Amino acid sequence: MTTPRGMFGFDPSDPGFLPNPYPHYAKLREQGPLLRTEVGMWIATDHETCMAVVRGHRFGRPPETDPRNRSFPMMNPPEHTRLRAKVSRAFTPHMIEHMRPRIAEITNELIGDLKDEDDLVAALAYPLPVRVISEILGVPPQDRERFGGWSQALARGLDAELTGSEQALAERDRAREAFRGYFTELLAERRERPAGDMLSTLVQLDELTTDELLTTSSDLLVAGHETTVSLIGNGVLALARAGQSGYLARHPERAPAVVEEILRYDPPIQLIPRVALEDVELHGQVLRAGEPVLALVGSANRDPEVFDDPDRLDLTREPGRHLSFGLGVHYCLGAPLARMEAAIALTTLSAAAPDLALADPVPPYRENLFLRGLASLPVRRHGRAA
Repeated sequence: MTTPRGMFGFDPSDPGFLPNPYPHYAKLREQGPLLRTEVGMWIATDHETCMAVVRGHRFGRPPETDPRNRSFPMMNPPEHTRLRAKVSRAFTPHMIEHMRPRIAEITNELIGDLKDEDDLVAALAYPLPVRVISEILGVPPQDRERFGGWSQALARGLDAELTGSEQALAERDRAREAFRGYFTELLAERRERPAGDMLSTLVQLDELTTDELLTTSSDLLVAGHETTVSLIGNGVLALARAGQSGYLARHPERAPAVVEEILRYDPPIQLIPRVALEDVELHGQVLRAGEPVLALVGSANRDPEVFDDPDRLDLTREPGRHLSFGLGVHYCLGAPLARMEAAIALTTLSAAAPDLALADPVPPYRENLFLRGLASLPVRRHGRAA
């Protein structure tokens, strides 16, 4: 029976892994930039190799055999190029920038409701991106609470595709069907009564099949909040641990650079799975077509060959070459929105609670491997940390 270490080269069930996976990644980097595990999976550990895997045209997404789940994030060119171009016509930079005042309004509302002692994930990090992406897509407010469990099941399904957990895969498939059923009804409503939202725009793109519409709608909703929840939570935690909760109140102009440093320091997406699309030689080793490769983004972002003092959160660091949103054709479509939401949330929170402190020095994490995020983040607006 294959152990987790035999599969990944590290053991994600180690009690110390979820709170701090980075020492585990450092040990892998010391073994070399490209490792092969007992099950035949290749692991890219340093920045240069991860960049080659994530950006290079010789690597792509693992194939999705079920046509009902083939949205553009799960495709490779030329299919990916065609569908992403269509979706980009609805998810435009102008539309994202137009949301800035609304994001600030929602943020102020949520922070205004923050108690002196509260769970920052439940109070801000989760509801903000869920409300924003729901408003962009046109999901009615009364339906938003339905998505939490479905989204988490899909996130756990990413891990299960590698680990083979039958229970997690079954939960993922049920979540897919739930999303599919929901968006079947909502898209039908938008065909009959367009509402000026993104779903209304998508249904007017006649080039999209029904399956592409359904899976793309679900993917946009999940990707539009899962990553940002973790980015905001990880950011608040990192700033509080560094004693810098009030930094952006003093230096609001640094918000974009601080968000980039948080993305580098503790990225929501820790791993990017790829397969070799052809035989590829890297570091003197041949990766055969079809062999799986994991790019360890969390390791690449702390490569000392690229980043000075990489294990330190440096709020004066100028944005560098982190890989937290990927590269190349699969670069995250929602990256500008996630950056904007995080910058607004962290700056507004810093101004409202500059002495924010942790109520739990080691807050609990969700047991996800691909998407690193907090299950909760107990904080105090005033007073000392626990």
